[in-house]
Amino acid sequence: MFPLRNMMNPSWPKRIDFGHADRPLEMPVKRTVRNTKSGNVFGQRRRPRKMFRAGLYARVSTNDQQTLPMQTRALREYVARRGWTLAMQIREVGSGAIERHAREQLMEAARRREIDVVLVWRLDRWGRSVTDLLATLQELEHLGVGFVSLTEALDLTTPAGRAMAGLLAIFAEFEREILRERTQAGLAHARQNGKRLGRPQTAALRTSQVRKLYRAGVSKAEIARRLQIGRTSVRRILSAKA
Repeated sequence: MFPLRNMMNPSWPKRIDFGHADRPLEMPVKRTVRNTKSGNVFGQRRRPRKMFRAGLYARVSTNDQQTLPMQTRALREYVARRGWTLAMQIREVGSGAIERHAREQLMEAARRREIDVVLVWRLDRWGRSVTDLLATLQELEHLGVGFVSLTEALDLTTPAGRAMAGLLAIFAEFEREILRERTQAGLAHARQNGKRLGRPQTAALRTSQVRKLYRAGVSKAEIARRLQIGRTSVRRILSAKA
């Protein structure tokens, strides 16, 4: 058996040089990319956060005035948490049957674009009925003014809140339908009992007196003044055939 060195070609080099023997093999260095947060969203510059001007409305009944400071404190804390600016604050005391005159001041401020959002403690503090509530909310939406109710967690500045407003529209229509049915039922019941509906015939009862005074030479205006009826009623009686 021949030795291994005899089988090798003596002319072969003892070391193969790839041209980099004098330098260590360098591995490619992975470059690190800084993960910097950009203020752009999908290539568009991020809009600065809008500072809402809030108008607060706190209302209590005549017999429940002790809850007014509690409502005001809760509304102020909510404004602070949202980072809004308190533009105006309205307090009102009264029964539910009367008009909400102080609320109208807040609506006037919304029409003048002095506030961006209306904040209330509860929905029944703002609207006298579902119909009244929906009418004011629709006007605020038309004006571009938001609406937030703390107790019901209703925020019309969000898509979910606007969806809830659509449900309020359904309830308002339901309330109107109930009132319409009750009115029709009441009218039908009155007719069955023989009650006369409509305006009282005050002028028709004075027909003979109107004609008598007119034949006596009294003017139509004076006849209306004496009998306390309208001039149109006097003219209608005189123009009708006896």
